[in-house]
Amino acid sequence: MITTYKKYLFKKFLKKIVLISTIFFVLVLIINLIEESNFLKESETSFATPVILTILNGPSLLYEMLPFIFLVSTQFFFIDIYENKEIETLRLFGINNFSLLKFLTISSLLFGFLIIFIFYNFSSILKNEYLKIKNSFADDKKYLAVITKNGIWIKDTLKDKTIIINADLIVDEFLVDSSITFLDKNFEINKNIIAEKINIKSKDWILHKAIVTDPNNFSKKYEKIELKSNFDLERINNLFSDLSSLTFFELLKLEKDYKAIGYSTDEIEIQKHKFFSLPFLLCIMTVIGTIIMIYNKFKKNLLLNLFIGIFYSVLIYYLGHFSSLLGENGKLPLILSVWFPILILSTISVIGVIKLNEK
Repeated sequence: MITTYKKYLFKKFLKKIVLISTIFFVLVLIINLIEESNFLKESETSFATPVILTILNGPSLLYEMLPFIFLVSTQFFFIDIYENKEIETLRLFGINNFSLLKFLTISSLLFGFLIIFIFYNFSSILKNEYLKIKNSFADDKKYLAVITKNGIWIKDTLKDKTIIINADLIVDEFLVDSSITFLDKNFEINKNIIAEKINIKSKDWILHKAIVTDPNNFSKKYEKIELKSNFDLERINNLFSDLSSLTFFELLKLEKDYKAIGYSTDEIEIQKHKFFSLPFLLCIMTVIGTIIMIYNKFKKNLLLNLFIGIFYSVLIYYLGHFSSLLGENGKLPLILSVWFPILILSTISVIGVIKLNEK
């Protein structure tokens, strides 16, 4: 009997997750299609392009909504077993509220691990393709910046010149041990600069202890010279901020490259801990959904329960956003800013679970 009821409840819970995920996914596709169409409205492209972009970006957006999907799915699960009077049958076999909660929590944890190891990597691959296509329509597509084990590489364009910048390290607001190559419109070398360090705080770069070499191999040393650029420190940081387009193993490789050139790995650490914390967050959302349904006297009132679920989802979203701001402002350690909402929600959930069997 135990195995039979667990299989039955597991399938029922899975169906609710799939159903709610499908509804959320359709809504995400519709909203994202409108956004992509607005982005491409001045581009000479067919209607198929925003559709493709929407499909590629959809799984990544759905991944971000999974905590709220699990909360609502839990509510629908309880509405179903209450309406079909299955809860009474479960009671006859000694399955109390706490046993039901334990089963749903373990199921959520299992789903969570499957999601981060399979769905996350799948969505990140599609996100990467999405960014490649979308960036080809961006106004600044002629600019490029990447980080590899050989340092940071930047491609810039000023007037009719292409500029390739390579630096071994990035320390605070400086590129260290840099070389800058100027290419003309025929991609022939026009000039080369080697600088000990470059201040990139603004788009007016300051090159320290620079050696400028012309096409005739004539070199001249400068203590300090200036160079106009389309990049500054903020823009370079922003180029590497969308880590959702990387699989977990690509994230680890990028972290290694960042460390090799002295670039901050804070964003990668945050992304990794978001990855690790998701299964636990899904468990907590399932616990909260269970508490809402069992404590709520109007268990069969669909609209009321959905309203309560959405209300709690909004509160939890802003709790996470507030925690992120505290981390960015240095009020909380960055890693703690990821786990802080989970710790708060866990504490609140424990209080609700204590008297669960009395309801």
